[in-house]
Amino acid sequence: MSSSIVSSWVTAACMSAACVNEQGEKNCFGFSMSISKHNYKVGARNYKKKNNSSRWVLVKSTSSCFDFQCSNGLSFSNSCLVNNGFSLVYGSESGHPGCWRSKFSGSAQQGGIRATVVQPVTEGTSKKKPPTKERRVVVTGMGVVTPNGHDSDVFYENLLQGVSGISEIEAFDCSHFPTRIAGEIKSFSTDGWVAPKFSKRMDKFMLYMLTAGKKALSDGGITEDVMKELNKTRCGVLIGSGMGGMKVFSDAVESLRISYKKMNPFCVPFATTNMGSAMLAMDLGWMGPNYSISTACATGNFCILSAANHIIKGEADMMLCGGSEAVIVPVGLGGFVACRALSQRNSDPTRASRPWDSNRDGFVMGEGAGVLLLEELEHAKRRGATIYAEFLGGSFTCDAYHMTEPHPEGAGVILCIEKALARSGVSKEDVNYINAHATSTLAGDLKEYQALVHCFGQNPELRVNSTKSMIGHLLGAAGAVEAVATIQAIRTGWVHPNINLENPDEGVDANLLVGSKKERLDIKGPLFQVTWSRNSQNDSFCLNHCFLCCNIIQRRLLQWTKVFLGKLRDVENI
Repeated sequence: MSSSIVSSWVTAACMSAACVNEQGEKNCFGFSMSISKHNYKVGARNYKKKNNSSRWVLVKSTSSCFDFQCSNGLSFSNSCLVNNGFSLVYGSESGHPGCWRSKFSGSAQQGGIRATVVQPVTEGTSKKKPPTKERRVVVTGMGVVTPNGHDSDVFYENLLQGVSGISEIEAFDCSHFPTRIAGEIKSFSTDGWVAPKFSKRMDKFMLYMLTAGKKALSDGGITEDVMKELNKTRCGVLIGSGMGGMKVFSDAVESLRISYKKMNPFCVPFATTNMGSAMLAMDLGWMGPNYSISTACATGNFCILSAANHIIKGEADMMLCGGSEAVIVPVGLGGFVACRALSQRNSDPTRASRPWDSNRDGFVMGEGAGVLLLEELEHAKRRGATIYAEFLGGSFTCDAYHMTEPHPEGAGVILCIEKALARSGVSKEDVNYINAHATSTLAGDLKEYQALVHCFGQNPELRVNSTKSMIGHLLGAAGAVEAVATIQAIRTGWVHPNINLENPDEGVDANLLVGSKKERLDIKGPLFQVTWSRNSQNDSFCLNHCFLCCNIIQRRLLQWTKVFLGKLRDVENI
């Protein structure tokens, strides 16, 4: 049976049943299942043998295997499609004596009939788990590698001063490309962070990831002595990348033009998106959850939300999470040029990224990494950690509209924002600051703005800005890097400017947008940041104490919007 048939079978099943109880009363039933375009009737008859309480079933079926259970009442359980690896579980009414289990299978080719006799089985009473106190998640460390600095404090100070990290590309000759600018990292050293033998072999996305991850640990006070005391089986790493090791892989392709013998033996493992998390875990000896999520520009936010969920579920006490990207290579630049998504303001790089400005002509690529250290609250308290933020909840949704075009009404973005607010227990009226995704694209900026106004426009004190005006679009690392920027806004009480916003787009209220200079902001309620990308995935999550975070993601090529919520709160009260 093909997977498509199994899928339709599983989702379209409609059942009713008949059992004969011990007193000989008969409850008639039958059930039919819709399989692909055909309906198959499966009839069941029950017989009571003399001096034998066994039951048997006659069935003609094109399925692989079924297993259902009847009691004195109507109930099903453990229905399965064995050969296809699917299972359906139907809730049964427990507590009825004399439950009968019948199994039947038929050949899809022969349409055969088979009966199996099974003795009665007595259901055991399942014990419910005692209620447990919900585990709370806090942020205790941050690490960044960006075009505007490799320290979280330096990075944010440059943002406050309106310093642009966008410049001409120097890593390779791009004179024949229509776009020759990017948020390229000019000076970067792995000394003290990555072993020399790896720094020479690894792709930059991995080097950025390992460096930012270890900086987050350092910022979180995880010294060698503290590391020795950690239960490393409950510490994990979940740092993703949207594009992975593009440089390593593209170099391997060029080598293959000569001979496969010239290829780097590490080209495959070092190109995969999960290898950075794996290498960092091996370096630290952390044996908890370890993998990566790759959802293009939503990557960083998906990783943060998923990491927090591991802690909430009790699967880990500490998680390093975020995103890393290094796509400023010929194939990366060429790909986005082919999409016609990039700015071509080559003569004035620092003014190329201009969210919400009427003269914007596309986004600017960036590179780097952002990593947060998440920790279970009581675990953080016991070791005396500095707490920056508390995670409150999250949500995933899908725009389900078009591959490249945003929903005309911003339905996916609005849904994700509302779900994140509901799960975090935050009112729309409490939000007065939004760090938006705003990538400097024609359609994306305006649709995002309209969705934000729809959700938060009733607040006259609302202020909105975009970090990408100064560092460009870091793709898979964008969510995590801008999460750090949002936390810093709460810590300092200052929100960074929107540079290059000279002529706001028609329909955009400039009074809602932060101006060309940093602004002091009394964040009375949550700080909100949204991420959305026009297409598939929508993701939202909320953090509190330093910020509440809601990321709305709907992919449009690689354009996303991110939203974070933040709220001041005394550390002692957490």
